[in-house]
Amino acid sequence: MKSDPRVEEMIENFSFLDDWEDRFRYLIDLGRKLPPMEEALKTEDSKVRGCTSQVWIIDELQPGTPPTLHFKADSDAHIVKGLIAVLLSIYDGRSPEEILAVDIKDTIGKLGFEQHLSPNRANGLFSMVERIRHLARQEAARCAPA
Repeated sequence: MKSDPRVEEMIENFSFLDDWEDRFRYLIDLGRKLPPMEEALKTEDSKVRGCTSQVWIIDELQPGTPPTLHFKADSDAHIVKGLIAVLLSIYDGRSPEEILAVDIKDTIGKLGFEQHLSPNRANGLFSMVERIRHLARQEAARCAPA
């Protein structure tokens, strides 16, 4: 896949921060900027499995050519909420096919998350990615010509 401006911007933003304490503070700030998710949307169906923290992610399909997905998400943990904000900045507003084409493992590696997140948080991050990809696959199947 060609260079992705959203991914490049996120990597650049993190590269300006010298140490991981600053990067974690930045993550928490990103999480605080997420719009609140209505409590009624925090259901068993929207809950992300495989996260130690409580995490919920839903999607809304916006019509268009091509249709795009917009996500709402929340967590009860500050750093995890920041990780959600990073994922949404990469995935939100894209078509299902674009979402599925993102090389997120490469992106997470470039951001340095794997070596600085606890194993539980790293597993949770990949569970959130898998939930987003699952929603994208569902919408792609729903939008596919019959």
